[in-house]
Order: sequence, then C-alpha cells, then structure tokens
Amino acid sequence: MSLNETVKSRVIGVDISLDRTSYAIVDVRGNIIARDGFNTYEYPNVSEYVSTLCEKTVMLAEENGGYEHIRSMGISAPSGNNLTGCIENAPNLIWKGIVPMAAMLRDRMGIAVALGNDAHLAGMGEHAFGSAHGMKNFILVTLGHGIGSCIFSNGEVHLGTDGFAGEVGHTCIIPNGRTCGCGKKGCLEAYCGAKGIVMTAEEMMAESDKPSLMRTIDKLTPKSITECCEQGDEMAIEVYRRTGKLLGLTMSGYASLLDPEAIIFAGGISKAGNWILEPAYEEFEKHVFHNIRGRVKLLLSALEDHERDVLGASALAWGIKEYSLFK
Repeated sequence: MSLNETVKSRVIGVDISLDRTSYAIVDVRGNIIARDGFNTYEYPNVSEYVSTLCEKTVMLAEENGGYEHIRSMGISAPSGNNLTGCIENAPNLIWKGIVPMAAMLRDRMGIAVALGNDAHLAGMGEHAFGSAHGMKNFILVTLGHGIGSCIFSNGEVHLGTDGFAGEVGHTCIIPNGRTCGCGKKGCLEAYCGAKGIVMTAEEMMAESDKPSLMRTIDKLTPKSITECCEQGDEMAIEVYRRTGKLLGLTMSGYASLLDPEAIIFAGGISKAGNWILEPAYEEFEKHVFHNIRGRVKLLLSALEDHERDVLGASALAWGIKEYSLFK
C-alpha cells in the first residue's frame, strides 16, 4: 500500500426484513457511525430496490467520512444463502424465486458484497456483542414474521451442505396442520410466527364467547396481544401459553440433538418475554434429553433487533476478501 492510499476502515451492514431495510456504517471496532432505513415493501421491483439501497448507502457513507473509506458490504436477508449470495425462495419477502442480491449490489457499488441468512447473521451479532458473547455452542432463534435459527458450533456458524442449516421454522410440529407460507403444512412458523400467533388468538375467540380485550382490537398483532397479557387478559395469556408450549417442545428436540450452552430468542415476538418464555421453558424441561436437563439456558437477546442484525451483517462484510471495481 502506498503512503497516499486511503485506509478502508469501515463497512456497510444491511438488514433486510419484510417491513424495513436498515443499513449502517460500522467501523473496525463494531461502532455504528451512522444508520438509516426505508420501507422494503415500497419496492416490489427488485432492481429498483437495489438502486435505492445503493443510492442511500453511498449517500450515508459520503455524509460520514466518505465512500472511499468503505471496504465492503454485508447483507442479512430472510432465506439468504451465504454460499451463493442469493435470496432463495423467501416465503415472506415481496420478491419471489432466486434473487442474486450480492452480485447485483457488487456490480453497482463497486466493492465486495456478501449476503447471508438473517438468522445466521443475527447469531454472529449476538456472539460478538450480545447474550452469546464468550459462548462456543449456542442456538439463536429469531421469532418474527418468520422463524429461523443459527447453529453456532465450536465457535463457528454451521451452514450445512447447501447453506440452509437451521431452518427450524419449517420443521413440521403438527402433521397436516396449518398451511405455512412455504407451502407445507404444520410448520413451527405457522403456529409460533407472527401470523400463527394471531391465528391462534382468532381461533380461540371464535371457539368461545369469553370476554377478552383482544375482541376490542381492530387488527391484532403479537405486540397488541402482549399488551393484553400485561393487563391481565386471561385469553391473551392463554394464546402465549399455547404458543410457548409448542415452541418449548420443538426446542427440546433441537437441544437434545445439539447440546448447546443456551438457546437465545430474538425478534419482535421475543418481546412477549415471560408470557411466552415461561411456558416454553416448562415444556422444554419436560422433554429435553435427561442428561442436559437443567443445563441449557433459555435466554432473551440483550440487543435491539436492528442493531444486532446490522452488526452481524458488518461482521460478515469484514470476513470477505476485499475487492474494488475502482482499482
């Protein structure tokens, strides 16, 4: 490197979710220098989305020290595949099929771009900065519109043969049960994801004339159901009890196979806290392999979702080989 060559001491971390895309400039110490975001669903055309993301991230970099200091970009996305750099058949995103997101951004940004599964990168962020700091073996489970997980084994993210390890949300827990967004029936996501929790609440209200604060809400969400729980609403509490039991049962099998130090829950639904965690832990302890009963911690993430996910994406960005179209 010549004396006049600019040191590239920052990366861009991007988190793509169903509702919002968040992006941040992150330095080598993991400090978020600046961040911003926009609504994902306003760009159903993926080419227009990529153009908008490029414009906004370059602008943010220029306003905070200059784009010439940006080394690379990391992207966290549902159904993202780190091995291909593509978003592959995401059931909840507005773009369908195979989306070569990393290649599209690399060609327009002129820098190295890596893309990974949102749950995998959440696990990387949690390991570096959150509740899993210092752990070598843990499972990070994201609870939101979808349900995913990251298997952290011996200090590394386990990707699997094709890059899809950890898709616990699409494991069948009730044969021939509810139809999931992936097209299969009985998936964990169809019961413990956002739509599944609302469906449980609607089914319970239809089955009984018991009074509930949930009946007064025009559009139920997991958050509004949690608020009903906090006001002592018995039916809302039962919604999360049923949800927690199914989650805990599934996690007991997961832990029995992998023997982790902890299972850490993140995402919007984890904000329900003990309303979902207590019944989950009770069911977990009933069914987990007896030799690890009482040893596996069930924890809530200590980080805010968007912060953890952009930091995980930035960690991915630091790990890829530097490339520049401008050299």
